[in-house]
Amino acid sequence: MAVCRQIAAVPNLHLTKVAFACRDLEALQQRIAGRVLDGEVRVVTRMRPKRAPELIGGSLYWIVKHRLISCQEILRFEDREDGRIDIVCSGELRTVSPVARRAHQGWRYFESADGGVEAGEDDGLSALPPQLFGKLAALALV
Repeated sequence: MAVCRQIAAVPNLHLTKVAFACRDLEALQQRIAGRVLDGEVRVVTRMRPKRAPELIGGSLYWIVKHRLISCQEILRFEDREDGRIDIVCSGELRTVSPVARRAHQGWRYFESADGGVEAGEDDGLSALPPQLFGKLAALALV
């Protein structure tokens, strides 16, 4: 008798969003902690992503001072009565190795063949001043 195993595909589509007015990871952690309800956080947006089904199980990556620093799993999308959309995410905020990213309005797709940015050991990159990190990233040194 053959046994079929279904391997869950690692999502390779994610979103990036700027954590407006957050000065560091600690400020973002406090913001998210204050919005967790039943283990979920709702992030409001005006438009439903056209690729929403591909994003379920992916991550919402947060940009603080031009760096991707953390992410949350995207659980689903829900329509609101006011016509906007809730991106419903896990209440767990995971830190990731910092990656340089430009600031933008709204959200942007982030494709990754390996399922996103891996969390790394604390290598000191998150402690670098944003301007220095940006210059090092431009020189492809980080």
